[in-house]
Amino acid sequence: MLIRRARNWSGKRGKGPVVNRPQPLWDIPTRLFHWLIVVCVPLSWWSAETENFELHEWLGYIVIVLVVSRIAWGFAGSRHARFADFLVGPRRVIAYLKGAGAASLGHNPLGGWSVIALLALLLIQAVSGLFNSDDVFFNGPFYNAASVSLRDAMGLLHDVAFNLLLALVGLHILAVLYHQIRHREPLLRAMVRGSAEGRVGRSAPVSPWRAVLILLLVSLALWGLLQLAPPPPSVMW
Repeated sequence: MLIRRARNWSGKRGKGPVVNRPQPLWDIPTRLFHWLIVVCVPLSWWSAETENFELHEWLGYIVIVLVVSRIAWGFAGSRHARFADFLVGPRRVIAYLKGAGAASLGHNPLGGWSVIALLALLLIQAVSGLFNSDDVFFNGPFYNAASVSLRDAMGLLHDVAFNLLLALVGLHILAVLYHQIRHREPLLRAMVRGSAEGRVGRSAPVSPWRAVLILLLVSLALWGLLQLAPPPPSVMW
C-alpha cells in the first residue's frame, strides 16, 4: 500500500504518514441507481398485481427519471460509470467468449451490453406504461392522446418488455452468482461499498453533485412533459 507524507497548509511536508485510500470502482450515484432499480422493479410488479395503480404510476415515473439519469451519467459520470469504459465491439465480445480477458475493471464485454439491454427494457417498460389502461380504474397520462392502434401497441409492448426484463434480470443474477461463487469475484461487495479486493477504480470519481443536477433536470423535464398530457374527456350525462 502506498504511503506518502502529508503536507500542511503552507505546502511543507508534515510528520505524519497518510495512507492513500483506494478509489471506488463504482461511484455513489451508480450504486444508488443500481439498488433503487432493484427495489423499484419488484415493487412495480407487486403494485400491478395488487391493482395499486397510483403507486404503480409513481414507480413508473421514478424508473424513467432513474434510467434517463443513468444514461446521462454514462456520458458525464465517473470513469467506470461511462459507457466508453465498458462497451466494446463484436470482436472484443467474441474474443472474451474465447477466453480473452476484459479490458474494463467494471463490466466484462457481455456484462456491458447487458447493462444497455436492461436500461433499454426498463425505459421501454416505463414509457409504454404512460399510454396504458386497465380499462376500469386507471389510464396512463397519455392514454387519451393516443390512437386506439397506438394504445394497443403500447399495451403489447408493456407486456413483452416486462417478460424480457424478467428473463434478463434472471440471467443477470445467475451471472453475478457464477462470478461471485465460482471465480470468487467480490461483485456484490463492490456494488455495496464501491470497491473490493481486486476491484478498485483507476481514477477518482467525479462530484456526486453532478448526478444530483442531472437528476433534477431530468425530473423537471418529465414534469414538464406530463403537463402536456391531455385531460380525460368529460363525461356526458
